[in-house]
Amino acid sequence: MAVNRDPVLKRCRSLGIEPSYLGYDKKSRRTLTRSNRKVSEYGMQQREKQKAKFIYGVLEKPFRNYYNKADRMKGSTGTNLMTILESRLDNVVFRLGFARTRREARQVVDHKFITVNGRGVNIPSYLVKAGDVIEVKESKKNIQRMKDIVEVTSGRIVPEWLDLDAENLKATVKELPTREQIDVPVDEMQIVELYSK
Repeated sequence: MAVNRDPVLKRCRSLGIEPSYLGYDKKSRRTLTRSNRKVSEYGMQQREKQKAKFIYGVLEKPFRNYYNKADRMKGSTGTNLMTILESRLDNVVFRLGFARTRREARQVVDHKFITVNGRGVNIPSYLVKAGDVIEVKESKKNIQRMKDIVEVTSGRIVPEWLDLDAENLKATVKELPTREQIDVPVDEMQIVELYSK
């Protein structure tokens, strides 16, 4: 399986993203010096796509598949794409505070810490639906790693579309998120323009 091993802060700097969107509270002290060369329209569209892929940890082929799926759905393709990306299980685990960073959320899901509607799911790209109950497995709730994670993420704001029971490390997906509820700095219309050429 392909793994992105780029240093996170370096990648954030080059894409102009705050590391907090990935769950990192570090700040890079280096500043990026850009040449004054004008970026083409294609370059701007490409950058927005790279931002979305990097934030959600998705590679090119699955990202393209998400775009095709969003295109077939009713409504705005860009909004549908962001909703699909946001409803990935690893993203939901990160949003709920069951992981400190998005990369750790992926690992938590991979290592079978999470159940959806009572069944163990270890696929980070699993798409949750409205009404799904996401919970940390009983056997994993009391291990030290989970306690450390919950302690660090206890102050994190949980999005309105998720209903969290912090005591029992359990949550319900009230509804799929709208674009206004997704606080990711990506201009999805640029991505749509890029793929619709």
